[in-house]
Amino acid sequence: RLSAGMDRLASFGNDPFDKPPCRGCSSYLMEPYIKCAECGPPPFLMCLQCFARGFEYKKHHSDHKYEIMTSDFPILDSSWTAQEEMALLEAVMDCGFGNWQDVANQIRTKTKEECEKHYMKHFINNPLFSSTLLTLKQVEEAKSADMAITFHPSDDPPRPTFDSVLSRDMAGYMPARADFIEEFDNYAEWDLRDIDFVEDDSDLLHALKIAVVEIYHSRLKERQRRKKIIRDHGLISLRKFQILERRYPKEVQDFYEILRRFARILGSAEHDKFIESHAL
Repeated sequence: RLSAGMDRLASFGNDPFDKPPCRGCSSYLMEPYIKCAECGPPPFLMCLQCFARGFEYKKHHSDHKYEIMTSDFPILDSSWTAQEEMALLEAVMDCGFGNWQDVANQIRTKTKEECEKHYMKHFINNPLFSSTLLTLKQVEEAKSADMAITFHPSDDPPRPTFDSVLSRDMAGYMPARADFIEEFDNYAEWDLRDIDFVEDDSDLLHALKIAVVEIYHSRLKERQRRKKIIRDHGLISLRKFQILERRYPKEVQDFYEILRRFARILGSAEHDKFIESHAL
């Protein structure tokens, strides 16, 4: 019941501007509203007035099956509606955990004490969530139990001043954000800025737009692949990485330099084991 309810919440928001307008009169949708169960994607949404007069448009007919979209139902607690659950989560993200008075002011329908009690009970101390987190932790520990413990200089990288020599050595890495000032393929998103999927698109135009999105997705995967190599091998903190290399004899250092390009194929532990096996 919980997972089904949370899935239904994905399409709800406090702001009517977050939802597409009514397909009949173009007005902003206020709950409850109607969603055609046979049309889409994109979803075919109507206000109650257009639904009552039997509005039809292209492939949509008035005799289609439909769903009544509303968040006025309980999920975790009979005294909290789904809309209030979403408002609570959004308020905690906006105001920060523990700022219950600000959270209550943003929700408006609950007191400070009610917000704190409900959040702690259902989102912090909920056995369902706790057991899920424990299971994920156990799986992760089991995966890494038989792996060598590798030193990662990137675990605690230095925080140099902007545009310093060390900052340039770190390729503009920002430790506080755990990301780079400039991404690999930094303008990949530009190809998507003018793309809009509409129902009137021809099959060819729709296929072309899908192809552009798939190309963009492959560029994102390459961006993440490069970041993973950098982080797995501790390349962010370059000076610490160079110090680690010097622990090997001179002939092994030369060998390490030759094989550096293959580090992207092996994991950090496997690559170190391979190098050390030749240092014996």
